[in-house]
This record gives sequence, structure tokens and C-alpha cells, in this order.
Amino acid sequence: MLDIARLRLLRTVITTGSVRASAAALGYTPSAASQQLATLQRETGLRLVERAGRGIEPTAAARALAAASEALFAELGRLDGVVGDLRAGRMGSLSLGYLPSVGAAWLPPIVDTLRAEFPALRLELRLAESDQGQHDVEIFVEDPAVAPAPAVAVRRLLADPYVVVVRRDDPLAARTRAPLAALAERAWIDNEPLDGPCRRVLLDACARAGVIPHFQVQTPDYRTALSLVATGIGITIIPRLATAEVPADLVAVELTDPTPIRHIGLGIRKSVLGNPAARRAAELLTALAQG
Repeated sequence: MLDIARLRLLRTVITTGSVRASAAALGYTPSAASQQLATLQRETGLRLVERAGRGIEPTAAARALAAASEALFAELGRLDGVVGDLRAGRMGSLSLGYLPSVGAAWLPPIVDTLRAEFPALRLELRLAESDQGQHDVEIFVEDPAVAPAPAVAVRRLLADPYVVVVRRDDPLAARTRAPLAALAERAWIDNEPLDGPCRRVLLDACARAGVIPHFQVQTPDYRTALSLVATGIGITIIPRLATAEVPADLVAVELTDPTPIRHIGLGIRKSVLGNPAARRAAELLTALAQG
């Protein structure tokens, strides 16, 4: 088994670019740090550093080993938090991963209720990443191409259809529904930072409608895209859950033929299924989704 302290030293050397700086940061002498790196090389059978002038340079193998250890150190950090909670007399912590499109509408009542019912709970709110299983309780977009993480119990919360957002003076604003094909010649404002399940839902619907989106501008979030729609340079398509942020001078119109729909899932780490706070958070999220 690899030594955690030596792995931490290797990661620090890669970050600082210096054995001396890493030794100072971790409380080693430079000679002791060098010895620890040499021991790690023997343990792994890998060449981890090379001479570069008067200093050293981490090898590709060292960088790959350090990158592969990120999940390990993230979990160790979580355990440190648990120890801190126990020392402080707190009953524990709960991490809740959420999507930006539901944060403003769903999180305030959930946080308010959990704080009232579990006053000793340390609640950590984090934007959910693409990988499941990174949080105790998480709201995520289902991806048919990705199997659920084995350590996570998953169920569907709701179906979230997409809408097109236009200015109030746009001809589409007077309609309650618009076929996707009606947007074929319009300038589109993209609002997804990654090629993930949300973008694929939209592009799959466009393919079924025979539409090739004319993306004129790409932004990393819905709020920025909406502000650009207000200038009149184009339209944008967002999930219905994100329409809480639509300004008064814009209108959200339902899409049809076909309607792009993403599915929102709820995941609970199996190791916290017996945690009352985790169960309560899941109950609250389910009630909000159904409401």
C-alpha cells in the first residue's frame, strides 16, 4: 500500500515545482523530502522526478499518479471534516449537490427546514458535477449513456421540458406554443458550458425536427444567455426549471414537435441512507419536484 504522506509530498512538489518549497510547506527538511520521494520511487517502481538544471522536474508518471490520487485526497478531506465535527460536538455533516437551475428556487426552503430540524448539522451546498456519488444527496440530470454509480441509490424526481425564451416584442411571444422547426432560421444563444446530457437532449430533439441550430453566441450559463436575449441578438432555449430567472421583459414559450425534455434524478449515497437528515432532504426535494 502506498504511503499517504509520500503521495501528499509528491502532489505538493508538482504544485510548487520545488522540493525545498514543498518541504517547508509540509514541515520536512529538504533532505528528508528528497529521501521520501526516493522511497516513493522504490515503492512504485516508477521514475517520478528528473534533474532539470539545479532543480527537479516531475515525470509524466508522477503527474499521472498525482492526478489519480485526487479522489483519495478528496475523501480524506471529507473524513477530516467528520473528525472536526465530532471534536466540535456536532452531530455530523451533509453535503448536497445541486443544479444551478434549481438552486434559487429549491435550496432556500430546504436549508431553512434542515436548519430548524437539525440545528447541529453542518450543511454543505455544492454545485453538482457530472460524476454521481460526489455528494451525500444530489440532484442531477440523468444521462442514458452513464450508468448510476454503484454506491448511490438513484430515482427520478421529475421530467423537465425545455422552453424557448424571446423578447416580449418578438412575434413568438404572442404564442403559447412553438414548434421547434419555427426556430430553424433564428439566431440561437447557447447556454451550456459542456457537451453534457442537457445539450444532448436539445440537439437530439433538433435532429428529430430536422433543425440545425444557428448558434451565434456561446455563454456558460442561463442567466448570461437571458441577458443577451434581452438585447435582441437571438433566442435561447432553457429548461422550465430555470425560468424562475426569466426577467419581466422576456417571455418563455413552450416547445413542441418534439418537446426537448431532460430528466432530473435524485441520488443518495448508500452509506447515508440511514441518516435522518439525508432522508429528510430527499423528502423535501421530492415534495418540491411534485409541487
